[in-house]
Amino acid sequence: MDSETAIHKGGCHCKRVRWQVRAPKSIVAWQCNCTNCSMRGNTHFIVPSQQFELDEDSKQFLTTYSFGTHTAKHIFCRICGITSFYIPRSNPDGIAVTFRCVEPGTLTHVEIMKFDGSDWEGSYSASGISACSKTDAET
Repeated sequence: MDSETAIHKGGCHCKRVRWQVRAPKSIVAWQCNCTNCSMRGNTHFIVPSQQFELDEDSKQFLTTYSFGTHTAKHIFCRICGITSFYIPRSNPDGIAVTFRCVEPGTLTHVEIMKFDGSDWEGSYSASGISACSKTDAET
């Protein structure tokens, strides 16, 4: 993967939720088959939380859904319903960004990896996904 980074901008469908994230131009995105991700068709890449910045005006349009262990925080726009980012169970210290919510032009390559959310514990251990929310200094 290319390690060159960019500032990617994006948000929800109605544009009330806006953010920017510093991440590589070439990313690994995770396609999960847990009950929530599979129903939403969400495919996301994960970054350390300090690399994600939510526009202050967007906060008023957000709502959160949580279930099961309540570690994951499924954050979505209360107007259009789009989950453009959320806090994943696999990386509660990071942000999962829905790659299709990134504005065109800054992502040069997306590699899709499978995460078996129906066997969450087994996939978590085998996938190495926990490293995605760590900074270079932490790895």
